[in-house]
Amino acid sequence: MLEKYSSSNPAYRLRPGFRFAFSAPSHAIALFFGAGCLRPGPGTWGSLAAALVFLLFETLIPASLLWVPGVLAFLIGVWAAGRTGDDLGVQDAGAIVIDEVAAVWLLLAVIPPGLLTAAAGFAAFRVFDIIKLPPASIVDRKLHTGFGVMLDDLFAALWAWAALWAIARLTGLALV
Repeated sequence: MLEKYSSSNPAYRLRPGFRFAFSAPSHAIALFFGAGCLRPGPGTWGSLAAALVFLLFETLIPASLLWVPGVLAFLIGVWAAGRTGDDLGVQDAGAIVIDEVAAVWLLLAVIPPGLLTAAAGFAAFRVFDIIKLPPASIVDRKLHTGFGVMLDDLFAALWAWAALWAIARLTGLALV
């Protein structure tokens, strides 16, 4: 079995460009309109793009509905990630970042609004997306579908929220 971040893993050797990203609606969504084409670290670029777009959402969408874009991104992402993975020949290609987008949006929807909390949420999410604690690691290894691609990042977002909650309780910072 290939190591997740090994250079021999085809998921990380694939480097689709902007032409691929805009060659089909599923690709544009899965690569979040080109954010997944950026190197190094397409997952970080996708997460950063998601956080920036979410800051815009905070100005346009009532706070009680900020969870809606994340749920929609998750549902549409299952289809887009699955289709794009099929087209690339690798289900969880590094360029597919809609999973990071949906997870970041859902995480940021449940913490206080603002640039500092968004930055904390972004950082916590990236840590847990990379280290993949269970059950994210189990889903990542066993469920090679669009749903699996999306689900492991949702678990990473839950771990990030738990870490922010713990930090808030220990420090008194308004992170959650």
